[in-house]
Amino acid sequence: MKMTHWTGSFAVALMLVLAIVAGGAQQQPAAAANVPAAGRGATAPPPITWPSPPLPDGPIVLDTGIQHQIRLFVTRGFNQPFSMAFLPDGSILITERPGRLRIVRQGVLDPNPIEGVPQVRAQGLAGLMDIALHPRFIENQLIYFTYHKPSGNAGVITLARGRWNGTALTDVRDIFSATPSGNASRIVFGKDGMIYMTVGVGDPPAAASAQDPNDLAGKVLRLRDDGTVPPDNPFVGRAGYRPEIFTLGHRNALGLAVQPDTGAIWECEDGPNGGDEINVLQPGKNYGWPLLSFGRFYLGPRVSEKPWQEGMEPPLVFWVPAIAISGMTFYTGDKFPNWKNNVFVGGMRTGEVPRSGHLERIDFNDKWEELHREGMLRELQNRIRDVRQGPDGFLYILTAENDGALMRMEPFAPAAR
Repeated sequence: MKMTHWTGSFAVALMLVLAIVAGGAQQQPAAAANVPAAGRGATAPPPITWPSPPLPDGPIVLDTGIQHQIRLFVTRGFNQPFSMAFLPDGSILITERPGRLRIVRQGVLDPNPIEGVPQVRAQGLAGLMDIALHPRFIENQLIYFTYHKPSGNAGVITLARGRWNGTALTDVRDIFSATPSGNASRIVFGKDGMIYMTVGVGDPPAAASAQDPNDLAGKVLRLRDDGTVPPDNPFVGRAGYRPEIFTLGHRNALGLAVQPDTGAIWECEDGPNGGDEINVLQPGKNYGWPLLSFGRFYLGPRVSEKPWQEGMEPPLVFWVPAIAISGMTFYTGDKFPNWKNNVFVGGMRTGEVPRSGHLERIDFNDKWEELHREGMLRELQNRIRDVRQGPDGFLYILTAENDGALMRMEPFAPAAR
């Protein structure tokens, strides 16, 4: 089923999705509240309750495989931090999923949230999501963010922007609303000046939306900086397709990054119990969810017997079991020379087991073929929500905890005795 023939075979794709749903209905039914996992309606085994331990105040010195010793400086006081953006003066804006925007100045968290954030529906996985500065921020002071806008009993994934006045957001307005969803949303500005925005989708039966070209769920969107549709988007003018769509067939995308040398958009998304992926996005391509996956549903059955088929794009990197991937950055600085052009992703838990969160480093050859993976920060036993390279060349990491933290990673050379 090639992309050039995709429109004509959309009905076939939907029939296949429905067949997957029907075939796995007793294995992966829709979620039901307060139903024991062993009983009817269960979607996952009973959870393992084992909270992450609190981080020490730091600095924390750890060893890594190639760079060797690193030092972490810890800023605490966050509640479920989700994303960060670096201001020109060195301050860091950090979103908290419950709906607050915070600021860290010289390593110190301001106790007062930033004013100007609209009302956020923070329930389940929904809330205040990603944040990014306009590429011409120094000129226009515009800050963009995604959040779940309250709407009845749901939250609509919405892209908004406001103007930074040095202490607060002003003139905040919504510039694009996608669809009601409880899933995450990430944004990044490409080298073309466009905003790339993810809209997640879950498991069957909702997963069928990821293959529906007239539905924004399970898609990566491409928008102008005012929220309108660029005329060169791949589906502009095509009947039955939403023109905002850049790529389709995604599950729940929790990381976006721009490849430094080519400008390509890289996306990482969660599978269920297995099948986390990194994809290199190409205009108009289909990345397969839920028709294709390397993963399993939470109760054990495979998502699909086929991990790949012609006309759909295989992942560049995948994980079995899942690491609950979240956040992604390319390292291009000079503070960690052994990590040049490596990709870092956060992991919140491995194989559905708590206290297994970590930071993962992946290096590639000159054709961007994977060579090594290194799990780091496992000693902390904390969930890693996001990772970014700062303007200073250090790595900054957010933990996905109720007692969340920002960590600045630096190389550490112990003084000679």
